[in-house]
Amino acid sequence: MTTAAIVLAAGKGTRMNSGLAKVLHEAAGKTLIQWMLDALAGADVSEIAVVVGHQAEAVAASLPAGVRVAIQKEQNGTGHATGIGLAALSAVPDNVLVLPGDMPLIRSATLVSLLGAHRESGAAATVLSVEADDPTGYGRLIHEDGKLVAIVEESDATPLQRLITEVNTSVMVFQGAALLPALDAISTDNVQGELYLTDVIGVLRVAGNRVGSYIAETEEGLGVNSIDQLAVATAVLESRNDNHARRVHHQREDVS
Repeated sequence: MTTAAIVLAAGKGTRMNSGLAKVLHEAAGKTLIQWMLDALAGADVSEIAVVVGHQAEAVAASLPAGVRVAIQKEQNGTGHATGIGLAALSAVPDNVLVLPGDMPLIRSATLVSLLGAHRESGAAATVLSVEADDPTGYGRLIHEDGKLVAIVEESDATPLQRLITEVNTSVMVFQGAALLPALDAISTDNVQGELYLTDVIGVLRVAGNRVGSYIAETEEGLGVNSIDQLAVATAVLESRNDNHARRVHHQREDVS
């Protein structure tokens, strides 16, 4: 069963207040996009397409050989970007893992678990979610009778829906055969006037497909949208590196 990944890295990152493309900012010695690629390296994906847009040449130049580059000339939303990434793959795989380019705290093990849960469930789509202490700014997962039925972006959410604390991380895995027609069915009928990838969940449900969610540790769902969030992510990554170094040191002491 083949799995390919699409990394969405076309955004400008206006809230970073920087002339540098958001995914080229560094956290703990690596660019944000490199952290995403490193996480994918441990997730056994057969192919990776990175969707670039803002400062496309600079972002593309930072990518290692073998990564496919897809250009989103106009930023028309995550659904539009995913379609461009899908078209850049050599073939439609059995499963498509879609990730943002700005979530450096995601772990390979979490992606492996997400993919495993998706395959075992037989769902058409599985969303990686987290429980957020402050869900402001995130899409909310809507459940009915314990089943995921939709993801509502905050700008389109009702006051009651905004109280929901299970939020979308923007990491999702889809059955490849189900994703393409679902992308064709979404519309720009929303506050932002964009094609939301999150709307695919509702489209799949209406078509009778099963969709689900997989909850990760809250820390891993942190996206970097500001310099303050970059600082938080950097501190966590440095702490992880320090903890890893201490474990290695203790192991060496035990061996000696």
